[in-house]
Amino acid sequence: MENLEIMNLASYKGKKVFLTGHTGFKGSWMTYWLQHIGAEVIGYSLPPNTKPNHFELLSLDMDSHFKDICDLRKLQKAIRLSKPDIIFHLAAQPLVRYSYQHPIQTFQTNVIGTANVLEAARNCESVKAIVVITTDKCYENIEQKKGYIETDKMGGYDPYSSSKGCAELLVSSYRNSFFNLKDFQSTHQTLLATARAGNVIGGGDWSLDRLIPDLIKGVVTDKKTIIRYPKSTRPWQHVLEPIFGYLMLGEKLLNSKIDFASGWNFGPEENEVLTVEEVLVYAKYIWKNINFEFETKITPPHEAGLLSLNIDKAKNDLRWAPKWNNMESITRTIEWYKEFYTSNKLNTDLDLKNYINAIC
Repeated sequence: MENLEIMNLASYKGKKVFLTGHTGFKGSWMTYWLQHIGAEVIGYSLPPNTKPNHFELLSLDMDSHFKDICDLRKLQKAIRLSKPDIIFHLAAQPLVRYSYQHPIQTFQTNVIGTANVLEAARNCESVKAIVVITTDKCYENIEQKKGYIETDKMGGYDPYSSSKGCAELLVSSYRNSFFNLKDFQSTHQTLLATARAGNVIGGGDWSLDRLIPDLIKGVVTDKKTIIRYPKSTRPWQHVLEPIFGYLMLGEKLLNSKIDFASGWNFGPEENEVLTVEEVLVYAKYIWKNINFEFETKITPPHEAGLLSLNIDKAKNDLRWAPKWNNMESITRTIEWYKEFYTSNKLNTDLDLKNYINAIC
């Protein structure tokens, strides 16, 4: 990887990064990027739950703990022995419809699991920074057209969204109680922030109940993918976009920039928010084998219809901005799967190199 200094991520070189959820979709991409910029990544996650999965395909050489973040004792031990400089907390139960079926597990993972990470971190003197990844769905969604800003009310209709709103409130409580900014470098040395991203796409995701993975599964099985809400809008973005934001934010915290210890939105530009149907049209244009049909009779559970994020804070204060528009993001995502299934090739390294060129 060239141009690492230009990317302004040089602070990670030689640093120990403790990353929960490293076997997941975003976690595996983030681990791959961190290793290429010279960080030592220690992963903590349940084993991958799909076949295939991006984490195993990458054959990452790293220290992995395949354990549950709900087990505080084991988590504390792993963090204490690792002595990380920074923690990125990505581990979560990430699915809306699954949360209706398993609400207790969702709250245990997303709320108590987050509390466990913060509790373990505050008892580890090496930790200088913590970035907790939540979601755009943490906001109280009133189906407004304008994007939500970081100071808007937390909430959530479904158990998943509610659990992420709870996680945001939990982080705020820990920041006030144990990582108070007024006491920074007197009683503690840790800065704590949250990052809220939109609907993330990219190669290597085989999770349940996600639009692109469901389309790809339809191609592989030669079946039509059933689409529930074609008119729903979401802040779609390539996985590398928010990850770059997370890394920029984490670097600010590592460098003791106290003003960055707060919540941050990472999403596409306002005019880049697409409906599900528009994403489908783009996807099929790129890979003709994609086939779908709209479900005619929609039954509960409830899912949000309109959702977007305001990213002015990240653009103005962090100097982060999305680099790939929707067409570029969807194209690279579909091409990743197309190359994988037709040529047994991983485009992960190619996509990362192209993205680095875009941000440099």
